[in-house]
Formats: sequence, C-alpha cells, structure tokens
Amino acid sequence: MDADKQQRSKPLPADQVALTVEVFRMLAEGTRIQILWALIDTEMAVSDIAEMLGKPGPAVSQHLAKLRMARLVRTRRDGTSVLYQLENEHVRQLIVDAVHNAEHAGHTVPAHHLHVEGVSSISGSRPVR
Repeated sequence: MDADKQQRSKPLPADQVALTVEVFRMLAEGTRIQILWALIDTEMAVSDIAEMLGKPGPAVSQHLAKLRMARLVRTRRDGTSVLYQLENEHVRQLIVDAVHNAEHAGHTVPAHHLHVEGVSSISGSRPVR
C-alpha cells in the first residue's frame, strides 16, 4: 500500500493498522530507542552498541533480534562480524522525528532549533519552526 497516495478521508485497512501498532510497540522501550539512535548514521556490531550504551551484549542482542523481526534494522556480514544498520530511510526519519518531537516537551528551545535563524525562544508569541 502506498501511504502517500492513500485517501486520508478513508480509514486505514486493519492489516496496515496492526503493522503500524507493532512498529510503535517495538519503539516503546528505551533501550531500543537508544539502539536505533546509535544506528542513525552508521552500522555497528552488537559489542560496539553494547559498549556505547553500557548494556550487556546479550540484552542488546535480544533487542536487536526483535527490531530485526519488526524490520526496523537489518544485518550485513563483514567477514566474521555481523553489522546492524537501520532498515531504511523511513525508520531513520521516524526516530529523528520522534526525538525532535520529544525535545518540544521541554521549556527551552529544542536542540534541533538552536541553529535555525531567528529562533531564540519558545514563548507563545512566536511559533517554533
């Protein structure tokens, strides 16, 4: 199904809703968000992700297996190493947008707006772009 071309006035098909719910279910865990964030612009081995996050390798491996089954990450072999990366640009954009949206919950200018010309506050008088 092409979500960009789907009429927004019609409900989504039940199977598409179920798949979307499963994606959000996979994202509803802090370690998985950290893993996906670590993979935003690179590929990494389990041991490198575990070290970066300060988590045990087996725990990271279990999270990666779930993310892989949900088609949020994929693997690539490099000799004897297995490297993980985000499945596609849509996953990358989903994570970046979620983090940016979360930044708006604070009382300061979100980090992703700090270098936008003209943005210096988030007061009610001026909308943040």
